Amino acid sequence: MSFPCMEFQRGRPVWGLLLGIAGLFTLDAILFRTPLYTSILEPESSAGTFELILRRERRAQPWYGRNLVVTLGDSRFAYYPREANEHTRETGLAFRQAGVAGTDARAWYYMLRDLDATRDRYRAVVLGVDDYDDEDGAYDVGDDLATLHYVAARLRFADIIPFTFSFHDHAARWQAFRGSVLKGTVFQRDLLAFLAHPQKRITNVDFVNGGYEEWTYGYHETDHSVAGLQIDWSNLTAVVPPGNEALRSQLDRFILYRPYPQTGKRAAFRRKWFGQLVDRYRGTPTKIIFVRLPRGPIPRPENSVTKLTHTIRDLASRPGVLLADEHAFDTLEKPELFRDGFHLNDAGCTRFSEMLAEEVSKLLK
Repeated sequence: MSFPCMEFQRGRPVWGLLLGIAGLFTLDAILFRTPLYTSILEPESSAGTFELILRRERRAQPWYGRNLVVTLGDSRFAYYPREANEHTRETGLAFRQAGVAGTDARAWYYMLRDLDATRDRYRAVVLGVDDYDDEDGAYDVGDDLATLHYVAARLRFADIIPFTFSFHDHAARWQAFRGSVLKGTVFQRDLLAFLAHPQKRITNVDFVNGGYEEWTYGYHETDHSVAGLQIDWSNLTAVVPPGNEALRSQLDRFILYRPYPQTGKRAAFRRKWFGQLVDRYRGTPTKIIFVRLPRGPIPRPENSVTKLTHTIRDLASRPGVLLADEHAFDTLEKPELFRDGFHLNDAGCTRFSEMLAEEVSKLLK
């Protein structure tokens, strides 16, 4: 014969476990699914920078009226919105930069979703890409977990399954699932650093929030260049300016390589995430514009690899999607206008800003 109290005692471990799990989820949601903690993220962290730029651009939207153009890209989309806006009288457009260094189209989707929830804030969304054709590189960009650390604060409960299955590798899927369900697993190191010096963090966050708009809008890139660089693409060798060992390392690691086997994975990634960005603005007045960024100080010859698919060119056939002339910025591809193997210097950014404003204006007219 059993008694109710005995049944309850046998069930206590189960109830305790369930209550513990419920408490963990509740605490995680209160801390990381509200501005309670995300507003004091370390500004230099991936998520902190992403959130800073999102907040900055939300505040800026009312300043510019209906002809506002937002650009998204990684660190290679290096231009000065202030310089582009010097030509507003001729172009009729105002430019803002919502790109984040180290991000890709998956992160840009989540940035834009929360930056323009009503899909009517921008005259155009300009996306900066390396190429209009698809080329697989050294790794599968679809399994790049860096995106999780940028967009963690943006992920909603409804995003858990689609975000998880946007990764292919099982280990990457598990980390994406865990991080989107329990965001504390993503912010753990940041939280521990905050608890070690809370007042220092709060003071720094207030300081950065107060000056971020001015610092970034008025930013000047270095005037350093890689003038003197020479590349022999047939032999994959380079002559580097004296004393520039960082450039030498960059060339050896990321630039001077034989083409990789073409698997179609990059094309699949682009179809999914650029496709979602384009679909989001379907039926709205907002235009999606793709621009091919200046490729480098000495670009690799076009015929180095046979590119089998052309996702962005295909997307350009859809209503509301525009493709900038892929050679519009070829004149910037010279060592004097680059600070390293990928990024424009101050003179390059200034010229690019003027040319970008002109090209976007021409497309929209």
